[in-house]
Amino acid sequence: MANLAQNLEVMTRALNLRTQRHQILASNIANADTPGYKARDLDFSKAMQGALAGRGEGVGLVKTTARHLEGGGGLAFGHLQYRKESQSAVDGNTVDMDVERAQISENALQYQILTRLIGDRLQNMRLAISSNQG
Repeated sequence: MANLAQNLEVMTRALNLRTQRHQILASNIANADTPGYKARDLDFSKAMQGALAGRGEGVGLVKTTARHLEGGGGLAFGHLQYRKESQSAVDGNTVDMDVERAQISENALQYQILTRLIGDRLQNMRLAISSNQG
């Protein structure tokens, strides 16, 4: 049972990082016409290694008053990088829509694979539980 919980924890962390990467890529697309905007991306493998090593997924926020909300679950800022420029624009924008579309499609596919794996693991657990009851 502990192995299942650990396995699901790893997949959940990967799913959270995929979600964060999707938000970053969507932000790049949304800012494709913003002068001076620099395209960013998440180094997924380094962020996942950090998450598994327990280094957290974000930068700790300082609360200066008791009324501040907790800041848990932030982006993996330590692994957020500017993408290398593939085409130069006069206005300094580094977003390449072809690259962004390809990356967002690949990330969405990886997200779907993870959700399928999690669903399959849970379905197998349900089958094991129901077969032991009868």
